Amino acid sequence: MALIDSALNAIFGNGGAGLRHTAGLFRENAEAAGARAADRHAAALAQFGAEFTTAPGRSRFDRIVDALNRLPRPALALGTVGLFVAAMVDPVWFAARMQGIALVPEPLWWLLGAIVSFYFGARHQAKGQEFQASLARSMARLPAMADDLARLRRAGAETPGVARSEGDADLTLGALRPDANPALEAWKHGGGRR
Repeated sequence: MALIDSALNAIFGNGGAGLRHTAGLFRENAEAAGARAADRHAAALAQFGAEFTTAPGRSRFDRIVDALNRLPRPALALGTVGLFVAAMVDPVWFAARMQGIALVPEPLWWLLGAIVSFYFGARHQAKGQEFQASLARSMARLPAMADDLARLRRAGAETPGVARSEGDADLTLGALRPDANPALEAWKHGGGRR
């Protein structure tokens, strides 16, 4: 009886702490995982909230400029959708506005293009640099991929019936020609009768 008690005490000792510790090595503690997820969620909310709160020393002008900087992309997207809606609702009104746009002088279009390019250029540059970094990471993995491909090519085809001609034209043509099939030949010459 003492042997069984000591074995059970080793497994379930200290109120099951030994078993919990052993199980914790193989399975994540759901309660601790939930607490970590709640902490991450709270940190993300705090970060998002800090973006919209007034930092010490920031003036009303800074807050207004930050608010205005968030407007162009949604305004351009919604404005474009609005143009399509306006063209369907009142085509004559839409055509009159488009005639007005056609009268805008070319230098003004160039100026608008420069402003839009500078505004969206910074974001494009950041995305371009991110793409270059991912490309560099891919290029760093290239030697390992080339080694894997070379190893696969050296292994050759393992499928039965596949001929590796290694550049021999006669062998390649022989592999492409079908083998003789006596049953099919007999059927062809016999007229397909049984």
